[in-house]
Amino acid sequence: MAAEGDFLARYRAVSNKLKKRFLRKPNVAEASEQFGQLAKELKQQDCLQYAAFCNLAMARCEQTLFNAPGEALALTDAARLFLSSEKENRALQAPGFDEHLQAALNCYSFATKVYIEMNQPVMAASLCLELGNALKEINRPGEAIVHYQRAAELQTQTPIEALLSMGEMATCKILTRDYDGALSVFTEMQLICQEKGLQLPGSITPVGAFLDIVAKCEISRVLLLMLLEPPPQKLLPEHAQTLERYAWESFDPHSQLTFLPENVFLLLQSVVMACQEKDTESLKSLQTELWPFLTAEQNHLLHLVVQERITPSGQGI
Repeated sequence: MAAEGDFLARYRAVSNKLKKRFLRKPNVAEASEQFGQLAKELKQQDCLQYAAFCNLAMARCEQTLFNAPGEALALTDAARLFLSSEKENRALQAPGFDEHLQAALNCYSFATKVYIEMNQPVMAASLCLELGNALKEINRPGEAIVHYQRAAELQTQTPIEALLSMGEMATCKILTRDYDGALSVFTEMQLICQEKGLQLPGSITPVGAFLDIVAKCEISRVLLLMLLEPPPQKLLPEHAQTLERYAWESFDPHSQLTFLPENVFLLLQSVVMACQEKDTESLKSLQTELWPFLTAEQNHLLHLVVQERITPSGQGI
């Protein structure tokens, strides 16, 4: 309590220096420096929320001084401190109203806005990603989606980074069981890769990192289509085109539209046929063969597809 009282006294003392007095201009730069020093001391004492409030006061001083980089940095420090305080409370299972989390969200939002006004979209996107990752870490994937989406919108000049942010958005949609939404995101990612990705002369297949992303999207989209089983009248043209590639009679190992290794393509084609024939035993066998070639997320989707065939009432989803 003594330390808390000392903190409040010092905070008030610095705040009083900012009050306007007759024929005397407040020294905002000195106050900002003192708030920053107090924040460092409080952080060392593990008083994270108090340190965050000092950083907020420092941000207001930097705003008064028209120092946008300093304001953005102070807001970012405050956001991270509030977030750390929230994580500590959750680790201790302390009751609360998510007040520190809400404060962190506000600080990240203001810092992002400052970076956008400074014409630094990359820095703004990095904060959106940081917040999205933090929300996913504390088991709030539904709230993280909007921040990953914002990051992707800010990364239009760097397609690979934008695609990775969209991939995180699709993951969150899968975690919240919005499989239709995840399918839409993966479809959009695949289109972006084919439009903006580097391509070999005379080919429409992207190369490098774009090809890796296209291959991942292709597998995820096929598995999501098998999970959702949309009726033919509701099947979008791009999804129908994807499924047509996996019909037995359409296989061409030299086709330019084959984004996957031949063995993976054939196994995935067998999964599509097994689902259409409702052959559960073959599906289980294919799941074992496909397992080493898929990511953890894709294996989860394949597991859901198998469960849906075993319990067709919808319990798999």
